[in-house]
Amino acid sequence: QLQASGGGWVQAGGSLRLSCVASGRTTNDVAVGWFRQAPGKEREGVSCTAPNGGNTVYADFAKGRFTFSRDKAKNTVYLQMNSLKSEDTAVYYCAAGALEDVTIVQALAHPDYMDDWGKGTLVTVSS
Repeated sequence: QLQASGGGWVQAGGSLRLSCVASGRTTNDVAVGWFRQAPGKEREGVSCTAPNGGNTVYADFAKGRFTFSRDKAKNTVYLQMNSLKSEDTAVYYCAAGALEDVTIVQALAHPDYMDDWGKGTLVTVSS
């Protein structure tokens, strides 16, 4: 089970760090992604990280502003979000998936490839 936290209200230009704790499973040997869904919009990929310390891919809007990290000992992954914009307002979700025959680039573009989703955390960026 995955549980995201760390969302909240922040002014534009500010930062937030989201956390996602996995209970009952490890996320070290599966792909882990962050996704978001803004009101009235479809869910979209933010970042996706390959299993076992592999590389991370980011959506264009996240490059240079958002950073994925992992604490294996705590079975927790993070999303550091800097220089937040009003358009970053959304519910953010973490997800895990085995991604058999699917690349992390494909998973980033198609969230349905991820098979284990946690409850989201709301991020509101005020301009």
